[in-house]
Amino acid sequence: MCDYSLEAYRTRPAVEGEEYVTHRFGTGSVGLVSPPDRETAICLAYDTEMTMTGIPTVLRSMLGIGEREEAVFARLDLGPFHDGVRFANGGQATLQQIGPGVKVLVTNALAQPLPPHGLRAHAPVRAREPRETLRQRIGQMARIFSL
Repeated sequence: MCDYSLEAYRTRPAVEGEEYVTHRFGTGSVGLVSPPDRETAICLAYDTEMTMTGIPTVLRSMLGIGEREEAVFARLDLGPFHDGVRFANGGQATLQQIGPGVKVLVTNALAQPLPPHGLRAHAPVRAREPRETLRQRIGQMARIFSL
């Protein structure tokens, strides 16, 4: 998803295999951008898998993680900003806490994110299902919601 605080910006969905970077937009919100275009927010579906590189030292110490970690994009209810990540050790942080300058490689884009004002009542996608099963479930959801 793209946090509500990024609705004023152009957006586009993430693409599996692309590398992005966390960026502080003019509104003060932190989101993802593609390095050549820092004016377009990149939107990820929840449960998208990623590899993060360049995680700040303070956050690494606080969460007990390394400079390079696997993570899953998640909705976190830790304050006014909800877009964040969960690490393999259970640690979690919002993009605001992560701050700008962290590289993000999307390793498994499970589904296309819904538009900012779209329906949010979708079935959770389990990350360990075979890709074909995920595609079938995504197709079923698309038919149900006419996406």
